Amino acid sequence: MCGSVSGGKGQGMEYVLQTEGLGKRYGHFKALCDVTMHVPKGAIYGFVGKNGAGKTTLIRLICGLQEPTEGSYTLYGIQSREGDMASARRRMGAVVETPSIYMDMTAQENLMQQYQILGRPSSEGMKELLSLVGLADTGCRKAKHFSLGMRQRLGIAAALAGDPDFLVLDEPANGLDPQGIVEIRELILRLNRERKITVLMSSHILDELSRLATHYGFLDHGHMVKEISAKELEEACRKRIRVEVSDTKALVRVLDGLGLPYTVWTETKADIYGTIGVTELVLRLHEEQCEVRTMEEKDESLESYYIRLIGGEDHA
Repeated sequence: MCGSVSGGKGQGMEYVLQTEGLGKRYGHFKALCDVTMHVPKGAIYGFVGKNGAGKTTLIRLICGLQEPTEGSYTLYGIQSREGDMASARRRMGAVVETPSIYMDMTAQENLMQQYQILGRPSSEGMKELLSLVGLADTGCRKAKHFSLGMRQRLGIAAALAGDPDFLVLDEPANGLDPQGIVEIRELILRLNRERKITVLMSSHILDELSRLATHYGFLDHGHMVKEISAKELEEACRKRIRVEVSDTKALVRVLDGLGLPYTVWTETKADIYGTIGVTELVLRLHEEQCEVRTMEEKDESLESYYIRLIGGEDHA
């Protein structure tokens, strides 16, 4: 298993969002339990969890759509229970669950509607915003004729209408085709790098998240299992040797004898961590009448780290 690493928190680091012991109950069901997290200013914070882990619940609490049952959170240094939380939230933009767009309106009409809701007196900056999200040329086409990716980008444009410096996205790539996923990824990176917008995004598409995130929070059954920076994750994920043998039970006996960490995937496949002497390993397996079929060096992925971290195979 990847080595245990502290959660990516540094002294003197400025946080846009912090939660402290945050919890949410629905009757006897605990959707969130004692969640403590830290989203640094300027980060793309990837919020990882299976479907039903509590990701959307936490996002709804942060956005003020629901009240926590326990604990509190701080947004731009303002406590959630303080009266001026509304002013802090004006610095946020969010797309929760599905984009809030009007299907019978064009992209520009949707943004005009959002400007009016926010009390913006003019349409200044609207064309630039549509261009930013790649919808400048949609003209009179109504949103109901847009692809899922275009609707998602329009939803992000609406979330950006208030010129926020903190953007919260709930599964922004969910349901998109490969091209749509690439477009969302490039948009998020542009917003973060060029506009210096801090991003909190939930996802269960781990391969995609690994291309974006600077920090991670791993949520499982309503609990924050671990927070870690991308740099710490890279250091924690050791290289591994993927072996295919005739009998992993024999392999386990040998590896236990050598004191090497490992993960068994099937009756014939396993990963071995640490420095191994290949000759010694093969000789010992031969003594156990176990044949080595293949050996391949691999780097551990975010997905395998996550599966190992939460201790289960049942992942989304």
